[in-house]
Amino acid sequence: MEINSDDLKTFITVIDSGTLSAASVHLGQTTSGVSRALSRLEDKLATSLLTRTTRRMELTEEGHLFLEKARAILGAMEEAEETIRIRRQKPSGRLCVDAASPFMLHCVVPHVAEFRAMYPDIRLELSSNDQIADLIEHRTDIAIRIGALSDSTLHARPLTSSPLYVLASPEYLAQHGTPQTPEDLTRHSLLGFVQYELGNQWPLRHTTGNSLPITPSISASSGETLRQLALSGQGIVCLADFMTRDDIEAGRLVKVLEADYTGYRQQIHAVYYRNTQLAQRISCFLEFLQQKL
Repeated sequence: MEINSDDLKTFITVIDSGTLSAASVHLGQTTSGVSRALSRLEDKLATSLLTRTTRRMELTEEGHLFLEKARAILGAMEEAEETIRIRRQKPSGRLCVDAASPFMLHCVVPHVAEFRAMYPDIRLELSSNDQIADLIEHRTDIAIRIGALSDSTLHARPLTSSPLYVLASPEYLAQHGTPQTPEDLTRHSLLGFVQYELGNQWPLRHTTGNSLPITPSISASSGETLRQLALSGQGIVCLADFMTRDDIEAGRLVKVLEADYTGYRQQIHAVYYRNTQLAQRISCFLEFLQQKL
């Protein structure tokens, strides 16, 4: 006999409910019916999943393993059903998307017209914050975060990764010279971040490691501000490829110290709270943005 989704749901509900009687209420069955279903599942697997006494239930070692797999299988089934349901429906309503201003300007705004043409009933609200502590407080449905994630209460979807480059304008290099080693940077004007220490750790190999801490000559809270300062010849900067690619191709900014790059790439995630009413709008936006990236 093969295991089916009802078997998995019954088993998971028993574990999550804590008792057979509580699980029977959730499942709309009798306690004896739930007990028999659990026994049939164990017979199919030819192993004991639970150690049952009159007072308590405990998972066996096999039960722990099966529970983990069962949750993953049901989660994948629910996601598949939701994907098909989304394709049959027409997304509509408000969708608030937040991202740091460089990502918003370079990776979201250029594609808004196409997104609106595809989903005319979605009302986009775009905001820019470098850091969001609480999505609910900011009425944000999706936040694009760059770098490591720390909030485990959020669902995260990897979108892409972006290399970091050390850059300067040709005018700055003509006037101040081109650094030949990472140590040479101490004699240059460096552009860095305020209150974002990771942004001041440049991915360059040097005599003591693979991450070079710099002391900025000019600091700013926004990567876009630093980009504009670099373009105006105010110093050397370390910024992501997604916001400087056009400048590099046009020759407005030049890579320096390429031989010392570590190959580090910044991870870019979309984070959001799971909400069924929002799932349709969130999914279509993230699928669209991921294709563009």
